[in-house]
Amino acid sequence: MKIIKEVLGRIFALWGLIVFAGSLLIASIPIWITAAWSEPKRTVIFFKVVRVWMKVFFTLSGVRRIIKGKEHLKKCENYVVVFNHNSFMDVPLSVDAVPANKTIAKAEMAKIPVFGMIYKRGSVLVDRKSEESRRHSFSKMKSVLQMGLNMCIYPEGTRNTTSEPLQRFHDGAFKLAIESKKPIIPSLIFYTKKVLPRKPFFFWPHKVEIHFLPPVSIEDKTSQQLKDEVFLIMKNYLVNSGKWKAEY
Repeated sequence: MKIIKEVLGRIFALWGLIVFAGSLLIASIPIWITAAWSEPKRTVIFFKVVRVWMKVFFTLSGVRRIIKGKEHLKKCENYVVVFNHNSFMDVPLSVDAVPANKTIAKAEMAKIPVFGMIYKRGSVLVDRKSEESRRHSFSKMKSVLQMGLNMCIYPEGTRNTTSEPLQRFHDGAFKLAIESKKPIIPSLIFYTKKVLPRKPFFFWPHKVEIHFLPPVSIEDKTSQQLKDEVFLIMKNYLVNSGKWKAEY
């Protein structure tokens, strides 16, 4: 049974790659056209295109999406939205689920032909090896929030390869929320590691979930207090759900 799954996983990976690449080429045309608008309208239109693209990709690749708690993302407000991070599938899932947003992302990924253009359009790029790049990205994230867009951040920094529900959080998202005076939306992603695990060329159709939790106020808190509070909220939710263990 294990051998059959390994073989099927490679077949599904090939199909997923074909679907992703084909839909990417089609989506790149209207995304390229969005350059004609200035911000924040550019990102709003970009987001609408990406939503259609991701709907096509997830449907044809056999991944069913379940989103809970979206009512916490009020239309008249914008937020710093933080996610746990288990798989490369997290970003496509989250960028589609959060209204008009940008995601903090690795600068080196922007060098990929065609994909890089789309990646840059929806991201605030950062070279984590460069202190100057980190400062510049922080300033750009503040600008994103000032424009009324949402900012998506993975405070663990890298994919969680441990047996713990969460890795240690970095400070950036919480300093950003305090300085921008924007509430934090804790958000939990489930089952993406089943779809795209850390193994070569493997893809498995499976349901994935995002749970948006109520916003956490930044009032009268330091960034450290806010970080500790959000970490505890997210960890307790993961543990109490029992779903995070199903990733392994």
